[in-house]
Amino acid sequence: MLIKRIFDLFFSVIGLILLLPLFIVVAMWIKLDSSGAVFFRQTRVGRFGHPFQIYKFRTMCSDAESKGRQITVGEDPRITRSGRFLRRLKLDELPQLINVIKGEMSLVGPRPEVPRYVALYPEQLREKILSVSPGITDYASIEYKDENAILGKATDPDKAYIEQVMPVKLKYYERYVSERSLWVDFKLILATLKAIIM
Repeated sequence: MLIKRIFDLFFSVIGLILLLPLFIVVAMWIKLDSSGAVFFRQTRVGRFGHPFQIYKFRTMCSDAESKGRQITVGEDPRITRSGRFLRRLKLDELPQLINVIKGEMSLVGPRPEVPRYVALYPEQLREKILSVSPGITDYASIEYKDENAILGKATDPDKAYIEQVMPVKLKYYERYVSERSLWVDFKLILATLKAIIM
């Protein structure tokens, strides 16, 4: 939808300009706190199943994926000191504004997953969810609070994610696709900012 793309571009460009000083401070902190790149990149599944590289501020040790799973569980020892702060305030997600400008993501939409989890989506639901661009925030990001608690207590976090967490997220993703509009996007952006401030 052209109007949504203009909406995304307008607010993403303004956001990047206004947040540039914060980006510089965060980048310096990450470099001082641990060795490795400032940005973390990972393959995610985008609209119509096209893979893309998602950008985040790095919050884990530089070789985190070789030391563990692709999901973060509770007090994950791979998380750096700066990473804990960035994750708590969701600041690690800000570089995804670059993905929005590139047209790989939207400000609002179902959160993009790694290919191995998308392959487990029920076929009809996968087609519906992947019919829209993935987003930085959505209903699940705001309303679903139990993920870390479930994974932190699980003896097999991957199994718990697939069997308990993912089905709940998929319901939120489906809800967004069914209800999506610029007004819904605007409300979800405001709700996200409120959740971060609170």
